[in-house]
Amino acid sequence: MALVAPLRLPARALRAGVSYRGGASARCARQPWSAAQRTRHRGFATADGSAVVPGDDATATADDAAPPKPKAPHVDGRRSYADVPNGLEDSPAQRLVTEEQLASFRASIKNELFLAPLTKGGNLPFRRLCVDFGCNVTVSEMVFARFLLRRNPVEKARLRRHPSEKLFGVQLATNQIVEGVNAGRLAAEAGADFIDLNCGCPIHETWKRGLGAALLKKPKKLERLVRGIAEGVPLPLTVKIRLGAGSSEAPVHQLAEAVERAGAAAVVIHGRTKEQRYTRAANWDLIGEIQRERGIPVVGNGDILTHYEHRDRLQRSGAYAAMTGRGALIKPWIFKEVADGAEWAPTPEERVEVYLRLCGYFKDHFYADDLGRKRTMEFLPWHFGFFCRYRPLPEDTYGAMASEHPLLQTRLGIVAAAEEKSGADLPKIERLLRCESEEAHLRLSEALWDADGSLEKAMELFESIAHDGSLERWEAEAAASDRDNGMGGGDTMQG
Repeated sequence: MALVAPLRLPARALRAGVSYRGGASARCARQPWSAAQRTRHRGFATADGSAVVPGDDATATADDAAPPKPKAPHVDGRRSYADVPNGLEDSPAQRLVTEEQLASFRASIKNELFLAPLTKGGNLPFRRLCVDFGCNVTVSEMVFARFLLRRNPVEKARLRRHPSEKLFGVQLATNQIVEGVNAGRLAAEAGADFIDLNCGCPIHETWKRGLGAALLKKPKKLERLVRGIAEGVPLPLTVKIRLGAGSSEAPVHQLAEAVERAGAAAVVIHGRTKEQRYTRAANWDLIGEIQRERGIPVVGNGDILTHYEHRDRLQRSGAYAAMTGRGALIKPWIFKEVADGAEWAPTPEERVEVYLRLCGYFKDHFYADDLGRKRTMEFLPWHFGFFCRYRPLPEDTYGAMASEHPLLQTRLGIVAAAEEKSGADLPKIERLLRCESEEAHLRLSEALWDADGSLEKAMELFESIAHDGSLERWEAEAAASDRDNGMGGGDTMQG
């Protein structure tokens, strides 16, 4: 069948009210529109059904027509408030946080060990566990300010704090003053004690948006951003930075000066550059230089896994306080060790009890139903990816190593290699807790869930897993993976 090209109506035909009708296989015949058709095309009907054409002598009023559908309000965090400072040095804005509030906040963080803002790891149940072990300053997962202002439920959930958290901060990622101020006010309304501005996150998802470590490229712009947010939020503002955006560590002096000039309550310095990620030891000497140069509290961050490393790094650098991330993920009881000034080397059963408590906190948070189980399994196996790296590190044996090999994963790799060389015969339950298989982590997490708070039941389930033949397979797979990747017993680390 031949295809017929569609007809295009000329403008004069449209003006004359000509339509085309007919079968699908033939060109339609022209037929003029009726008066009713022209009415429907050009006008509207009155209440009694008669047609009214605009321009005619009609008696209908605007009230007879259907009201237009109201347009939904556009939520834009950059335009929510009119009283947001511009961040300029000569800004007439008056700060909402008083000097007394700043002094009180600074006194409350003196010599404390912060729990770092941890993507995925800094969830409320895990923060709650760290508080149980003596953590006094906690920080939320990173919150994207723009998505928070759009009322994204995931970002809103990250504002929640547990009643046990003593000093709780919300970390925001933004590169706009008004956006940061509006999000900071929401955090204040949710109960935060301070705001932390993320200027150090090295991951690509953050960097490509001009957030995180990307803000370190322009100190002047960073200064204006910090000043604007500090003047517009009703809470103290801390700023977390790295030593620089590239491979050079020189920019940190200028960055710290900019943050101080902008009026931040404290600066948190991760002792590595963006390019170094976690491949170099944190430079605590440079952190100490910044503390001596600046009049603002400096919180040092990087490679703290034991109580004696916390003590020595603070003494060596003179930093105002310290922060730990991966150290807490590996052993949440690091805060207890710092408070006691001594190592706590828990037995396998004591560690299972700690992990069981965390599982219970996930049940409290997500509820103990099928959906809660699903949500918990998105987090708890991930945590086991760090728990499995725990090794006892008494100071009399490993104290010198902390200075010779400060990079956290290097030390753990040396310890693991030494244990393997010694041929120590570890109990199966200990081997299970050290297993790095993701399948093992899921099985252990499910066992904790099924134990329903009973340590005795959890230990039975763990022993069953350790003796069903899976452990040997997981260990063989891990050994083969180490040989293939040339890892040498744990030179790399997640997160």
